[in-house]
Amino acid sequence: MGDRTREATRLELMLEDASIKLSSVASSLTTVSARAMLRAMIAGQRDPLVLAEMAKTRMRTKIPELAQALDGHFEAHHAVLAAAILDRLELVEHALADLDQAIATACAPWAHQLQLLQTIPGVGAKAAQVIIAETGADMSRFPSAAHLAAWAGLAPGISESAGRRAPTGKRHGNKWLTSALVEAAAATGRMHGRNHLAAQHDRLARRRGAGRAQIAVAHSILVSAYYMLARDEPYQDLGPDWHTRRNTEAHTRRLVAQLEHLGHTVHLEPAA
Repeated sequence: MGDRTREATRLELMLEDASIKLSSVASSLTTVSARAMLRAMIAGQRDPLVLAEMAKTRMRTKIPELAQALDGHFEAHHAVLAAAILDRLELVEHALADLDQAIATACAPWAHQLQLLQTIPGVGAKAAQVIIAETGADMSRFPSAAHLAAWAGLAPGISESAGRRAPTGKRHGNKWLTSALVEAAAATGRMHGRNHLAAQHDRLARRRGAGRAQIAVAHSILVSAYYMLARDEPYQDLGPDWHTRRNTEAHTRRLVAQLEHLGHTVHLEPAA
């Protein structure tokens, strides 16, 4: 997957050198429409309107923008480079397809656990496979969810000196597991508060930035996976308003404690 990303980046940089801004309109340079346009340019087609008409399905709504983005200076040497990059991309994608099949076959004994993990928002088939591969799906190896998070490198480090405690950032851990979980956390961030993890991401991203929010949500995903695999049960979402409800309940308890400290007996009844 890293090789695929690098080749796609090379292709984008080469097109920018030719003043072709296809990536600013197309969601990816590796889509069917984008590849058809690139192959036509390599074959000698330079008319931006003709190239834009090769768009398929939803991209056809962007034909005027595509025509403008494809109006550049694509020369013969650009065609040679683009052809080489596209050929390497196809080789990498064939290898990825073979590897995906091999991984799916190897993960067959854990089909039930994979289904459980994919009930977590943001966790797809690949992230679930990484969790199974790196942890072995046996949570008895870890005394608690906190131990698993520390082993993975998602538990925050704390430095204590002279009675003062300060965070030291993320610990070193299993980089493959951490990478997959952070990617899953980024996917929940694009859900815009539709579930508990997405709401957690939005709340932390506003205060601490997207990077810290993704690490925190990745930690929550891993803790959820620990209990789900240990108890053999699917994910149970707390709801997008869980933090609000929790803060309201805590605030109520503080007010009751203050009144009781002043000598009052408090009986709470819900409003009509």
